[in-house]
Amino acid sequence: MTLFDKVSEDIKKAMLAREKVRLEALRGAKKEFLEAKTAKGANGELTDETAMKIIVKMVKQRKESAKIYEENNRKELADNELAEAAVLEEYLPKQLSGEELEQEIRAIIAETGATGPKEMGKVMGVATKRLAGKAEGRAISDTVKNILNSL
Repeated sequence: MTLFDKVSEDIKKAMLAREKVRLEALRGAKKEFLEAKTAKGANGELTDETAMKIIVKMVKQRKESAKIYEENNRKELADNELAEAAVLEEYLPKQLSGEELEQEIRAIIAETGATGPKEMGKVMGVATKRLAGKAEGRAISDTVKNILNSL
């Protein structure tokens, strides 16, 4: 079952269970999926990899919105955004811990033969593809930077 099919199935379950927040989050995801499917050059297909990128983007947006709402003393709106982000995170692979992320990046550095900070781009290219959905881009970037600076 593709991620698109899973989300569609879970929308039906959320409707039956009358789970308002879950339903809104999943409908938003399905809307983004459909837009990606019908976008120019997509050939009417949506790979799980593309769907995963969409969900990661949506989670990031929800968290940023929640932060802004909290800064403006709108806790009820922030709570709703965080609840939707939590629903969407269920569709992402398990996030790597700091230690696991560091191990993965050290392996990628060894694989690419990078020897210092000047080769960060080479490492980041491989790391972002391999760790997509498993860690946030900022965490990957910071870890790569720290390790390369210590070489």
